[in-house]
Amino acid sequence: MKHSSNNNDKRSILITGCSSGIGLEIARGLRKRAWRVFATARRMQDVERLSREGLESLPLDVTDSNSIQSAVAGVLERTGGGLDALFNNAGYGQPGAVEDLSRAVLRAQFETNLFGAHELACAVLPIMRRQGYGRIIQHSSVLGVVALPYRGAYNASKFALEGLTDTLRQELKGSGIHVCLLETGPVRSRFRANALLMFQRHIDRERSAHRETYHALERRFASSTDDPFTRDPQAVLRKLVHALESPRPKPRYCITFPSHLLSTLRRALPTRALDTFLLFGTAWERR
Repeated sequence: MKHSSNNNDKRSILITGCSSGIGLEIARGLRKRAWRVFATARRMQDVERLSREGLESLPLDVTDSNSIQSAVAGVLERTGGGLDALFNNAGYGQPGAVEDLSRAVLRAQFETNLFGAHELACAVLPIMRRQGYGRIIQHSSVLGVVALPYRGAYNASKFALEGLTDTLRQELKGSGIHVCLLETGPVRSRFRANALLMFQRHIDRERSAHRETYHALERRFASSTDDPFTRDPQAVLRKLVHALESPRPKPRYCITFPSHLLSTLRRALPTRALDTFLLFGTAWERR
C-alpha cells in the first residue's frame, strides 16, 4: 500500500471512538506496526489521556458535522495533506423492543452508527481520490447480517451501514480506494456497559408490554460474565491489519465464531428457519 504521511513517511490512519475498548487497542496495535495513528474521542479528558499515552489525538464527535470537518482539517494539517486510511469504529448499541423505540432514540442511533460514519468517509474521499489510493474500513457487526430481538435500533443501523458500504465499494471500483466491512460479534469492550446505560435512559421498562423480558435483559447487561465466544480486541486488530495492508483486501471480514456461523446460516437457511434458530438461541434473555 502506498502512503502519504510526512512523519518519517509512515502510513497514516484516522480512527474514531478510541476512548476505550476496541478503538483504543486498535490505536495501540497499529502504532506498534509503525502506522501514524490519529486517535480520536468525543471528550477532551479522553483526548488528553490518549495524548499522554503518546498517541496523536484529536477531539471528534461523529454526530457533529463541525467536529468532523475540524478533525479532518487537523489531521491534514499534521500530515501535509494526505491520509492513507480511515477506520470508522465509533458506535454504540441501543437495546429495546421496536415498539418502544421513539423516533428520537432511533435517530440518535443512526446519527452515530451510520450518518457520522458516512459523513466522515465523504470528508476523506476527496483526499484519497487525489492520492489515487486509500482504505476505508467500516466497523459493522454480525447484527448487520442477521437481526436479533430487542436489538432493533442497532440491527437497523448496521444493516444500513452494510448497504451503504457495499454501494460505496462498487462506486469506487478502479479508483485505488478499497472499502471493507469488519463484522464483529462479542468482543471485550465497554459495549455492553454502554448499552445498559442507553437502555435505562431511553426505554420505559415498567410500562412496556415487554417488561418481563426487560428485567432479564437488564440483568444480562449488568452481568460481568462474558459470552463463551467473546474475543479480545486483538482478534479485531488482526483482521483490520489485513484489510489495511493486503494488496487485495476482502470486502468483508467475519470476526468471532458467531459472526462466521450466523453469516453462513443467513445464506443457507430459509427466513422462518433462521428466525427459529435465532429466537431459540436468545431464549435465555426472556427467562
